[in-house]
Amino acid sequence: MSTDCNFDCGSCGESCSDRQEQQTSFIEKANDLSSVKKVIGVMSGKGGVGKSMVTSMLAVLMQRKGYRVGILDADVTGPSIPKCFGITEKASGSEVAIFPNRSKTGIEVMSMNLLLDSNTDPVLWRGPIIAGSVKQFWTDVVWSDIDYLFVDMPPGTGDVPITVFQSIPVDGVFMVTSPQDLVSMIVMKAIKMAELMKIPVLGIVENMAYYQCAKCGEIHHVFGETDIKEFAGENGIQMTAEVPIDRKLSNACDQGMIELFDGAWLDETANMLEGILEDNAQEA
Repeated sequence: MSTDCNFDCGSCGESCSDRQEQQTSFIEKANDLSSVKKVIGVMSGKGGVGKSMVTSMLAVLMQRKGYRVGILDADVTGPSIPKCFGITEKASGSEVAIFPNRSKTGIEVMSMNLLLDSNTDPVLWRGPIIAGSVKQFWTDVVWSDIDYLFVDMPPGTGDVPITVFQSIPVDGVFMVTSPQDLVSMIVMKAIKMAELMKIPVLGIVENMAYYQCAKCGEIHHVFGETDIKEFAGENGIQMTAEVPIDRKLSNACDQGMIELFDGAWLDETANMLEGILEDNAQEA
């Protein structure tokens, strides 16, 4: 240590045994009444690929496994999670907290549409205000003993994804894509963003991957075939899943009945998520 040391290692270029690197964390503290074990983000590089539907399906599958589940709808300007679950009642709150609504099976949901007078009212806010509201969904909302909190993020790599990654302790993220080269290119941007911000990419879900004829069972690749597994492997991602074009799924979302969906497309993904929680429990 130099005799002229002022103990401000952040402004010092010297290398000594007493040097202490200053690490700044922007992670916000959750509400004092909240308890959340795992935070799983769901994002896409491009809109319209079914990200909210995949988020809802993952939440439903973990709920069916007996876990307590919540969804933080971070897509402030285009919230759709309440619609998928048929939730129309507005969120309630007190002077110290906001309380999420519950779906028919008990999944906790907080979304901007639960705070607006009308579901069709637009949110005309600039980026910093939108990002701030998402942060409040973590700090001001009481998440009651949640095992898995899914964060449904807006498409792209803008203010909200940055705020989520910096302010909320995200344990990993799933990328949702569709079988088009253009979408895959944009998904790469989201993957690289997660890597830069030290967030593990847990898997890729390819939505609208194919259509299976109900009469003959033949599979048709409407948007062309892609090698999602090869694409994932090239980027060091092990888990992949394919969700077909299925009218029953879209109808379930439109009618607020996603909790009744029937299909095994994301079962392996749910099993992987279950393993993450169990591994942490064993380590503890």
